[in-house]
Amino acid sequence: MKPATNTAMRQLITTVRSVMPFSIPIQELCSGTCRGCAKKLLEYLDTELSEWEARLDDGESPGFNDLRQLTKTSRKIHAALVRNGLIEEP
Repeated sequence: MKPATNTAMRQLITTVRSVMPFSIPIQELCSGTCRGCAKKLLEYLDTELSEWEARLDDGESPGFNDLRQLTKTSRKIHAALVRNGLIEEP
């Protein structure tokens, strides 16, 4: 049985938070060649995740489109961080 969208969104948020380098020091984020501002991308993603956590805590149920959109955004930011050499490709 597939999980409810609330559960799926919480699982997605947990996965993204565990994979993305949110705690990396600013010196590492902004050193070397940069293709897309990693600092701004991570700040944006953190904001999106925090907003969804708050919405879930308030009892809102995400739709499939919400899950798809957050997944798509997370993947694009992950790819940008790989290109910048901040995380390794899985």
